[in-house]
Amino acid sequence: MSIEIRLPTALRALAGQQASVAVEAATVGEALDALFARHERLKGQLLGPDGKLRSFVNVYVDEDDVRDKQGLQTPLKDGDAVLIVPAIAGGSPAAAAPELTKEERRRYSRHLLLPEVGAEGQRKLKAASVLCIGAGGLGSPLALYLAAAGVGRIGLVDFDAVDESNLQRQILHDTPSVGTPKLESAKKRLAALNPNVTIETYEMKLSSANAVELFKKYDVIADGTDNFPTRYLVNDACVLTGHPNAYGSIFRFEGQLSVFAAKDGPCYRCLYPEPPPPGLVPSCAEGGVLGVLPGVIGTMQAIETLKLILGIGRPLAGRLMLYDALEQSWRTLKVRKNPDCPVCGKNPTIKAPIDYEAFCGLKEKTPPVIPEMTVEELKAKLDKKDKFVLIDVREVHEFEAARIPGSTLIPLGELDKRHVEIDRTVLVVVHCRSGARSARAVQFLRGKGFDAVNVAGGILAWAERVDPSLSVD
Repeated sequence: MSIEIRLPTALRALAGQQASVAVEAATVGEALDALFARHERLKGQLLGPDGKLRSFVNVYVDEDDVRDKQGLQTPLKDGDAVLIVPAIAGGSPAAAAPELTKEERRRYSRHLLLPEVGAEGQRKLKAASVLCIGAGGLGSPLALYLAAAGVGRIGLVDFDAVDESNLQRQILHDTPSVGTPKLESAKKRLAALNPNVTIETYEMKLSSANAVELFKKYDVIADGTDNFPTRYLVNDACVLTGHPNAYGSIFRFEGQLSVFAAKDGPCYRCLYPEPPPPGLVPSCAEGGVLGVLPGVIGTMQAIETLKLILGIGRPLAGRLMLYDALEQSWRTLKVRKNPDCPVCGKNPTIKAPIDYEAFCGLKEKTPPVIPEMTVEELKAKLDKKDKFVLIDVREVHEFEAARIPGSTLIPLGELDKRHVEIDRTVLVVVHCRSGARSARAVQFLRGKGFDAVNVAGGILAWAERVDPSLSVD
């Protein structure tokens, strides 16, 4: 019987760019054997070492999934079409993935030996992008292993500075980096580990205003947050953008791991529809954490991320793994998709990011308003020679590399001692790299009685919209 096997775009490079192959077969299994006889490279992509279809490969006869019939023994009739559908979440089609250089082939040689990865898989990794939320305990091993694996573009979101208490578990950072922004320390370490990888940093607080647009730029989102408002924000933004969330969380000696918002899978809200009341669940800063624990969970997040990109194995979508370091035990629980989930259910009510501080009950006090001005407004004031003070709260090396004309350097860490140097009779305009550190500085100065405003977007916005010749790392 004449059977047509239809191949998706991602597999055609392994079959001479053919969209379909005609074979003679009586069952699905016989049809695949005939296909592999002609195009042997497809066999390693579609079958595991046990000779069975890989878990991420679906096979249909016309419109019916063979899993709902007799599997590979499903009988065929003359003229049937067999459709191969690899369920790959993330990554890029093999045909579109960039080639590997000789240096990259040497660097990733152990990956190339794995049939499940090989050169095609390594090219997928090179073409892929991952956004890591947080450059702390979980983000450290996660980003290190993603960079080492050759993920082509890694984004890091964080707005904190390295503290000495971080070094017990946050292995991206070291003692000399104490007091510097975590993103600066992380980028330096990751670039040293693998210069082939592009590291993009976002020194800002993830918010309802910026999450969706940022997530659209990446294939996979890896959640390493340490608070409930950001965790629900990450979940909702992943659902809204259709990007999977490699989730991890830690506390004391225990960890959780899953993949949320994967295609047809549950999201974090399906597992936890509502957050606990404020104060009920202490943070790691209050309850402590075993230093090596984020290494275990963060590394597992990296594994799940790589599986999503490569389309291999069985991702943790629909499953929650619990780890107990004291018992050295793992336990896996099922997580079912909630049809009434307000964000991923059949009739979602959340169609855009919400106020997560209010949702998590953390808005008992109105947060201080930080007055801002745009870089265009700052340029106008400089051109008119208005009387004001422009303070740069970045670090010395940042200031030496690039600066806004007329600015005075007072690093944020020195502001509490050096604010007495600032003229409090005039307006104080404060900027940093992107606006996060300067917002904290403005809040501090206004508490001391200064008339202070923040420059929205910092020197990055200045370089983009006022002085494009300025080079800011």
